[in-house]
Amino acid sequence: MVCPYSLTVPGGVQAQVLGLVRELRRLGHEARALGPCDGPPPEPFVTPLGNSLPTAANGSIAPLAPDASAALRTIRALNDEAFDVVHLHEPLAPGPTMTTLLMHPAPMVGTFHAAGHSTSYQVFEPVLVRWTERLDRRVAVSKDAHELVHTHLGGDYDILFNGVEIEAIGEARPTPTRAPTILFIGRHEERKGLAVLLRAMRSLPDDVRLWVAGDGPDSPALRAEHAHDDRVTWLGRISDGEKFARLRGATVFCAPSLHGESFGVVLIEAMAAGTPVVASSLDGYQNVATHDVDALLVAPGDVDALSAALRRVLDDAALADRLQRAGRVRATGFSMTALAQAYVEIYEEMLATAVVAPPTALRRLVRTLRAAAGAPR
Repeated sequence: MVCPYSLTVPGGVQAQVLGLVRELRRLGHEARALGPCDGPPPEPFVTPLGNSLPTAANGSIAPLAPDASAALRTIRALNDEAFDVVHLHEPLAPGPTMTTLLMHPAPMVGTFHAAGHSTSYQVFEPVLVRWTERLDRRVAVSKDAHELVHTHLGGDYDILFNGVEIEAIGEARPTPTRAPTILFIGRHEERKGLAVLLRAMRSLPDDVRLWVAGDGPDSPALRAEHAHDDRVTWLGRISDGEKFARLRGATVFCAPSLHGESFGVVLIEAMAAGTPVVASSLDGYQNVATHDVDALLVAPGDVDALSAALRRVLDDAALADRLQRAGRVRATGFSMTALAQAYVEIYEEMLATAVVAPPTALRRLVRTLRAAAGAPR
């Protein structure tokens, strides 16, 4: 499993990579994750490929490793392991996944996560079309992700929704609370809508508390602006274990994103934890949540609507209970076990038909990368 983003930095793609590898290993398959790591690898099965470089992408800052040294480490790891199947997440992202795509060391499946708008797809479309043809199978994580990649690059895609480690969430011990508590988890940047939630807090009762997990470029300004509000607890980055514990302990989970969400994994995690969800009515979130059935959805950026929805859940115990029960049922359809089994079927089908790249192409790629890195030939 190859990830273009640093596996030591919290993120949706990283969580899918690590979760899938854990589940594949539990099912008896010898699986490893390859990706950049800024620090010690987060799991024993992770092969680190060097540090990442913050890179602007999709309205966010992505921890990518596009340098030649990371590419050489990727080639070395793939050659040493001689994998039967290689699974690329965001195969066109600069760094390890693109290097692997050009190598084609084994049958390859590529999973596309991004949705919305992609300038790189528009600018480099002719080249990217040829590169994606090297994939033996293509998967999109949602209809919105499929629309983006298919519009620009064409081709056939399976749609497999992202998975959630339901068992691990259910086993977490809830973080205790003494008052009604809202939980936010996400990068502190404009598209995640944390500023909207903090403004909505101003009209909520004095006894309501807010846990804010994560960090990002907007952290200093937001913390300074709301420093007077002692109801807000700034948690910083948290581990998966703490995330699951706080999801189970919170009174309501809030995802006020403004745009750029292809799939609402964290909404499913909250549902699996038995926590009512209030979120923006983005297409990506509506892939997994239905308004007034298993979540309350409001217009993105509408402070008053967000505040009103949060107040409804906090004040109406019957509504909260109904959302909890429906959410738990909804979450069962997104188990990581089912997703891993679906991918295993794809792997087995690919093994019978895929063709790897000729050795001469690999040798040319290695020579080019070594020259770029200043290494001897």
